Amino acid sequence: MPLLIPFAAPLSEAGRAALATLALPRLQRLLALCSETARDEGDEWNWSPPHERALARALGWAGPAGRLPWAAQSAAADAVAAADAGDIAWGLVTPAHWHLGTDQVSLLDPTQLMLSEDDSRALFEAVAPLFTGDGWLAAWGAPLRWYVAHESLAELACASPDRVIGRNVDAWLGSDPAARQVRRLQAEAQMLLHAHPVNAAREAHGLLPVNSFWLSGCGAAQPVTGTPPTVDERLRLPALREDWAAWTRAWQTLDEGPLAELLARAQRGEAVTLTLAGERSAVTLANAEGGWLQRWRRWLASPDPRQLLLDL
Repeated sequence: MPLLIPFAAPLSEAGRAALATLALPRLQRLLALCSETARDEGDEWNWSPPHERALARALGWAGPAGRLPWAAQSAAADAVAAADAGDIAWGLVTPAHWHLGTDQVSLLDPTQLMLSEDDSRALFEAVAPLFTGDGWLAAWGAPLRWYVAHESLAELACASPDRVIGRNVDAWLGSDPAARQVRRLQAEAQMLLHAHPVNAAREAHGLLPVNSFWLSGCGAAQPVTGTPPTVDERLRLPALREDWAAWTRAWQTLDEGPLAELLARAQRGEAVTLTLAGERSAVTLANAEGGWLQRWRRWLASPDPRQLLLDL
């Protein structure tokens, strides 16, 4: 099974300093057995991060940045939508806490809400009429997964939460007519949630209030025509929280676990595929056939893992 590792490389100065300290001996040995088979070049402002683009390609999906139908796929998995829902365009509504700082409003990691099912359902029931009053469908799927459906979502580009968490939300809000409607709904939800008794109770217990939402993954379902890779997300939360000590430890466990397993398979002559995704780009590597001379040349030419990651 191919392996995909998101958040393999950071952009921040502190993150890159942490990367420079990494020792990844199994990855280095694996690189000596592999060749680059694909590279997805991008920048940090693409609304779909490299790991989402790589997963979408593996699934056989097509679509521009910010318009990959993760919501439709998730709605089907949550039994909110039929797997063959056709042209219905879904959007994923993530209940969220927007943090008001001195010079910006940022989106906190939704998992920090520790949102219970009861609280989530109560807040969803309060917010849902804002959508249904505009002719949208609304459905609850899980504490952090609410869904909406509307024709305007068919071509609405939205930034992935993985782009927005910890960052200024203004940089990731669109300006087209459909996006302006979403911004209006966000403003109305913020006013409604501000006085909601569930939030008052949460704050009394030291929990963050749910004061807004983030919409993402919009579009109609697309058929899955490929085999999805195994996605190892252990780097994600440390990277989003900029906890570079934890991120470094997570990389070491990756090197000692999944990457050691890939290396062992490659050394046995089995086919292996590894995709490393940073914040701008992704690279896919696969082991190549060849005699001892070709393997020796690849070993000499294999990049330092840290340099490979810095280029992502």
